[in-house]
Amino acid sequence: MKRSLSLLNSDFEEDANVNLTPLIDVVFVVLIMFILVAPLVEIDRIHLATSTAEKKADMTTFQENSELKIHVYKDNTIWLNGVPLSIDELKVHLIQFRQVNKDVCPQIFHDREAFFGTYQSVKNAAEAAGFESLDVILHPG
Repeated sequence: MKRSLSLLNSDFEEDANVNLTPLIDVVFVVLIMFILVAPLVEIDRIHLATSTAEKKADMTTFQENSELKIHVYKDNTIWLNGVPLSIDELKVHLIQFRQVNKDVCPQIFHDREAFFGTYQSVKNAAEAAGFESLDVILHPG
C-alpha cells in the first residue's frame, strides 16, 4: 500500500512543474506582431451616426453666440470666425484669445466629410492654447 502511494505522489510532483515558457514565448510574439502592425493601420475618416430629429432629455443645448467659432469644411480648410487660417495660425490666434478671455469655450463645426486628422489638429491647437474644453457641433444630414 505504501508503495502505490509513493508512485502517485511522484506523478503528482511531475505535473506540478509544468513548463510555461513556450506559452509565454507565443504570447510575446503575438504582442510584438500587434505592436508592429498597429501603426500600419490607417483610419482616414470616422463615419458618424445619423442623428434623429427628436431631442432626448439628456441632450444639452449649446450657446450659439460663442466668440470662438472654428469651422472645418469638407476640403479640410479651417476657418476661425469667418477667416481662413492654417493650423499654425489657428494656434497663435487661440493663444492670443485665451490670454484676453479665459471663460470662453471654443466651438468647432466639423463637416462630416472632413478628415478626422483635421479635427485632431484643431483639438491639439486648442489644448496647446490652454482651453480645457471644446464644443463639437455636428449638423445632421
